[in-house]
Amino acid sequence: MKPKVKTTLIIGVCVLALLAAPAAAGMMSGGGMMDGGGMGGGGMGGGSGSSVIDPPAGAVFRDPANLTDTNPDPNVVEVNLDVKKAMINVNGVMANLFTYNGQFPGPTIWAKRGDTVKVHFTNSLPATTEKNILGFTRGITNLHTHGWHVSPEAPADDAHLATPPGGSYDYVYDHAFQESGTLNFYHAHSHGLVAEQHWGGLGGALVEADSAAEAAALAPYETHLLYLKDISLSGNAPTAYTSTMEYMNGKEGNTVMVNGQVNPVMTMRPGQVQRWRIVNGCNARFYRLSLQGHQLQVIGTDGGLLDKPYAQSEIILSPGERVDLLVKASATAGTFKLYSLPYNRGMMSSSAQITMMTVQVKGTKLDQPLPRTVNPTAVSMRGMDTSMMPKKTFTLSMSMGRGYINGQDFDVNPSTTMSTVGTYEVWTINNPTMMDHPFHQHVNPAQILSITGGDDKYRALYTTTPSWKDTIIVPKGGSVTMLVPVKDYTGMTMFHCHILEHEDIGMMGMWHIMDGGMPPM
Repeated sequence: MKPKVKTTLIIGVCVLALLAAPAAAGMMSGGGMMDGGGMGGGGMGGGSGSSVIDPPAGAVFRDPANLTDTNPDPNVVEVNLDVKKAMINVNGVMANLFTYNGQFPGPTIWAKRGDTVKVHFTNSLPATTEKNILGFTRGITNLHTHGWHVSPEAPADDAHLATPPGGSYDYVYDHAFQESGTLNFYHAHSHGLVAEQHWGGLGGALVEADSAAEAAALAPYETHLLYLKDISLSGNAPTAYTSTMEYMNGKEGNTVMVNGQVNPVMTMRPGQVQRWRIVNGCNARFYRLSLQGHQLQVIGTDGGLLDKPYAQSEIILSPGERVDLLVKASATAGTFKLYSLPYNRGMMSSSAQITMMTVQVKGTKLDQPLPRTVNPTAVSMRGMDTSMMPKKTFTLSMSMGRGYINGQDFDVNPSTTMSTVGTYEVWTINNPTMMDHPFHQHVNPAQILSITGGDDKYRALYTTTPSWKDTIIVPKGGSVTMLVPVKDYTGMTMFHCHILEHEDIGMMGMWHIMDGGMPPM
């Protein structure tokens, strides 16, 4: 059967109308530059000098649209995805954005384990010979299914494919090994153009249906999807990249949205439990989410659902990370704010405390209990003997407007590593820079063995729970060590910093997964 379409929360965390607080906005540097006369974001700080951005409550919260499945076969998902410019209402301003199917954020694609997913992809961007400041010809694009455990070879998640304006491509993905209950997202991945296309609006959610056991545990809960996204406008267009410093710092916007809305209003009944599935779809902005007067119960991370809920007072999401939460409303009526608290990602200014969403608790009491078990098959593999596993080290660095992995620039001589399918490896990612870098590897999620530096709560969550991660913050001056199962698929794929500007300036490597004659795990 086709998965039932549940209401899903994509937090377009970037339309907070920071322009409503111009004095505070002026305190924030957005990567060292001012965009469109407004504040550029922040993503730093946490000190007493941090500003507060608290726009008035907006419209009623709405989930992103769902993409229509045109195939009647219950085991085939077939959709049409068209990249085009369209006029979108961004906090009261009609803006000409990059979109999928004319929608912002892009429509959500639903599938289930075992499905074949077919995406008829069309590039309707205008043809041009114009190049961006990095020297790449605009208008070329492609599709990356961030987090899907699928083949990295055509016609699946081959990030090397390039579709010119007026062109089309039929992607086909086999979900035989895709983990149930995962939340992922899709975006452009044409190197050198990724940052400006993503910045301008290209992105949407991918939802994999829960397994039977997971669905039984989570069926009682109203479910929403939050897609977090920021932007700055110059006139009716996204602010342009005008310097390499914007690529070095990463671009942050002065409008922060949840599903394209500024501070939308979510309604809950007293004692009600809701499921919030959250994607950080920003280029460079980090979120430190906290719901006033409530705990956040983490039930899922990038690579799947956890064994049970894990209570957190706050959760950090770097670009490309996702989290699945349960939220139990206060037993009494009231109004509560979902904040993004100040966070220091390594730049020389303070971020704001931003009101992302307003939660109104009202109506008759419900008093739903939290589940004791969510995913009974969730397991930690940290007890494995790693002594004989291949060990690999990747060092991230930046200099003179370029990004590097192991001292190698992707555009000159990319750092390349080779692995054999059916094995395990231990990867250590070192970050001697003064800025956090979210590290993302395609195809195979990993379990985090250790993190040095960074936030204590973040480190504890991802090194003690049976969580799987394809995007992880490597703290400034710190490192991450992770257990990487090389499973199921061969081909040439990638790993890179998911501050998308850093990817575009060279902080990306090649991962060649070879057939060693061993059966898939």
